[in-house]
Amino acid sequence: MGYGRRLERLKVGVERFGSNLGARVKVEGHDEVAALAASFNRSAQRIEELVAAHRLLLANCSHELRTPLARIAVAASLLSDAADTKTRESLKHDIAELDQLIEEILLASRLDAQPLLDRHEPVDLLALAAEEAAHYDLEATGTPVTVSGDRLLLRRLIRNLLENARRYAGDGPISISVTVEAGRAVLEVADHGPGVPASERERIFEPFYRLEQTRENGRGSGLGLALVRQIARRHGGEAVCLAAEGGGSRFRIDLPAA
Repeated sequence: MGYGRRLERLKVGVERFGSNLGARVKVEGHDEVAALAASFNRSAQRIEELVAAHRLLLANCSHELRTPLARIAVAASLLSDAADTKTRESLKHDIAELDQLIEEILLASRLDAQPLLDRHEPVDLLALAAEEAAHYDLEATGTPVTVSGDRLLLRRLIRNLLENARRYAGDGPISISVTVEAGRAVLEVADHGPGVPASERERIFEPFYRLEQTRENGRGSGLGLALVRQIARRHGGEAVCLAAEGGGSRFRIDLPAA
């Protein structure tokens, strides 16, 4: 095979590595192109091993944190009456927040390590939204539509959106709806809080990124919306943040309808 064609194949392999860490290139010949291909394969193998080790370490650390966290929770429940009610409640709140963070880290690492869904089942998105909305004294509206995917992950997606809306909506109303548009199931959760600046509507889906007012108030871990986008994309969909009519934020999730 010619020099130029082998160089082109090497270029394609390198580009493919950007989206697939398991991608390798075929080593052909005995010239500098072959040496470059072999060098790339060695580097790619090392990078894949490092990333896998990082993911395993992250998952294991999260699991290990659960044991001392459980002991702290038991100790908090056994606090003597000498501790005031405010201190006990504050400690319980901190433990619950840490437990949720660990759960989200575990889920994020699992989604990152498994590019494909474990389960595919028919899910009535409106019914699922209604179940989760009821926990927040809300009523989901719209059209019944079935999507194919992991029910537990889709439930987490909806719950994270509702939790995010409740956290920032203040005293304003929250709405959740499901519609069908061009063969796609569209889930929307809107609030009438301070909203998200246009320049940050993409960044809020980055892991651990939080708006300035969020950082000041110490609210949220910064993983909830990152998980929403991960789950949406794992189901062949997308998650975006838009401005809500009348002020606030509107989170729109579109998924392929079954």
